[in-house]
Amino acid sequence: MAVIGIELCDAGFQATRSDHGQLSPVVLPDAAGALGWMGLVSHDGKKCSFGRDAESQWFVHPRRVCHNFWSRLSRESSTLGQDGKALSFSQLAYYFLRDYHERLTAVAGTPEKYMLAVPGGYLKDAATEDEKIGLLLGLASELKLPLAGVVDLACAAVSDPRLDYFDRSLPLLVVDIHLRGAEITLLRQEGGRFVRKDYADLPHSGFAGFLRHAMTAMGNRFLRHTTFDILESGHIEQEFYYQMKKFLLSGAAEHHFQINTGSHAYEMTASREQLVADAAALVQTLVQGTRSLSHKSTGRPESCTVAFTDRVGLLPGIVARFRAAGLTRLLQLPGGAAAAGAAVVGEDRPLPEDLANVSVEIASPMALTPPDRPVPWEMRLMKSLRTTAPVPPTHAICEGLGRALDRLSVFTIGAAGHPVDLALPEEFNPAGKVCRIRLEHQAGQWWLFHQSAGEADAGTEIAAGDRLVLRFGAAETEVIFAACPEIPGGRRHRE
Repeated sequence: MAVIGIELCDAGFQATRSDHGQLSPVVLPDAAGALGWMGLVSHDGKKCSFGRDAESQWFVHPRRVCHNFWSRLSRESSTLGQDGKALSFSQLAYYFLRDYHERLTAVAGTPEKYMLAVPGGYLKDAATEDEKIGLLLGLASELKLPLAGVVDLACAAVSDPRLDYFDRSLPLLVVDIHLRGAEITLLRQEGGRFVRKDYADLPHSGFAGFLRHAMTAMGNRFLRHTTFDILESGHIEQEFYYQMKKFLLSGAAEHHFQINTGSHAYEMTASREQLVADAAALVQTLVQGTRSLSHKSTGRPESCTVAFTDRVGLLPGIVARFRAAGLTRLLQLPGGAAAAGAAVVGEDRPLPEDLANVSVEIASPMALTPPDRPVPWEMRLMKSLRTTAPVPPTHAICEGLGRALDRLSVFTIGAAGHPVDLALPEEFNPAGKVCRIRLEHQAGQWWLFHQSAGEADAGTEIAAGDRLVLRFGAAETEVIFAACPEIPGGRRHRE
């Protein structure tokens, strides 16, 4: 039975069709990707436009565009009106969903049922859930959508069968971003399911604010470089916005901005580093919010896996900033993960006779997450660039903890919980005996041997200044070899 899962995210609606386990993204013409079909409505006084059409008016006629009706889904009045009467947020949502549904069926046909993945903020407490889910069910009823269920967006995302392996025994933090804000959801394994255990909302930390901030920063650079102000007209600002969005989506190291006015051509080349700087404040907010929620709920942020939606993955510099904050277990979710997960979950959900009985879920069946499988680990030796004669090391240092090598003939490095001289961080514990490195002292030199599955290599000479880069899944660390000479009149510290 064919089912379409819809990812109800105003930063970019996405949909996936599942037919007996066969997944196929439903891509609207010219609207692919994370920011392809935003939750925007524009109204020119006569009619409404949606998605890409509304986006084309965002900077040309900003007062005619509304971008917060999904985040504020309610019967409150919006800033848009018709026939002298203000349209409510729920009315705008109805018009948008009707248009989106028509476009979906034009591409993918009419499925037997739908499954909606909704933002975590819709389910943050009982009162909010009653209001927003009630309105959403009302919209589905008006549109006569065969709705099988509603599921939390983060829970749906981890049900995507395309998802890479991750350690399911650890807490999972799903970081997502919408137009008006960001949200972080904590999932834990419980009774054969991934269950939503905590949630944090980060208002005013969405793509709408970031895009405007980046536009201002990049526009000021353009003004200094060319003496041309992109604010000269809304149409020019809109063109600059499209170029900046293309730069953001491309992941390119640099982008060539160009504005033609008919009589002049103004050009500037921008670097990725500048875009990273523009996103720094938003990224730092996400880091702090993630650490705060994980510390409150688990006490150990470093022990959690952090999963980014495809929207979050677009933010420049986010991976490096999370790693620098000690959150090294990072997982990038596939594009449209929540839509795909919702479609898969929906295949087993019967259609209720009454929409009032539609199930609202804040958990994901473990059977739909990737099965446990061996995680590869790797070791890479980085030789010192010193031009002087190599000096035998006296210490091995990992994560600030050093162990003396002298007075030993064999020195082992490996996962904690096993008989080793230098233990790797706990992220390497699941590797067990597989992740094991042996140093041997022979003829005044130290030699490195990497043993895996009972087979050892021929050995490599180690000198002070050499570094071992070790990776296990998403975890990464370094072992540094150092020489600590004797201090005249004293002695070297020994463990």
